[in-house]
Amino acid sequence: MFLLPCRLTTRLGRLRSAMALTQNREDGHHSKNQTNSCGSRPIDPGFAMKKALFLTLTHGVCLALGFALGVYLLPILTAPASPDAEMLEQKAQSAMYSAELTRDLRGSDLLHWGEGTISLTETEIVHEGKLAPGPDYKLYLVPQFVEHEDEFEPIKDQALQVGDIKTFAGFVLDLPEGVDLSQYNTVVVWCEAFSEFITAGQFR
Repeated sequence: MFLLPCRLTTRLGRLRSAMALTQNREDGHHSKNQTNSCGSRPIDPGFAMKKALFLTLTHGVCLALGFALGVYLLPILTAPASPDAEMLEQKAQSAMYSAELTRDLRGSDLLHWGEGTISLTETEIVHEGKLAPGPDYKLYLVPQFVEHEDEFEPIKDQALQVGDIKTFAGFVLDLPEGVDLSQYNTVVVWCEAFSEFITAGQFR
């Protein structure tokens, strides 16, 4: 009579043990999955290559921008002092021709402009006014009026380069010996480094 409860108790104990073992296995498998999902994953070679290419491109762009900015700013930061206004006025009094520079030309904009008066004497070209600061400015004489790079570049081979402009609040440049001003009618300020039109004035 008492054997039946004992057997039931034994079987229940074995069943509980089996259920506990199964639960432990499941818990271990779940913990292993969590470890795999939270642990380090192998790096995809394609992703690594894309990342390296992206870093190379961004660094290259930064270097190019830095170089261009240096080319632009260095002449401005190292520009000599502009000539005295009284001296410019005195030189301009002997002008044979003169031209006005304005900001409203088609090729001028916020960063590329000039204003004031250009005076041409027998030996010099005098500017009284201001230019937008920039690098590698050249002064040219051309035989026809231009107000944009798309007009200047086709006739650049006909232009006479007078000299370098290194100050932005007035300048004086010597005319090349023997130049005949009657062969030209316009002065052009041009940025050689970036092929940018700055300003122009028709004097004849």
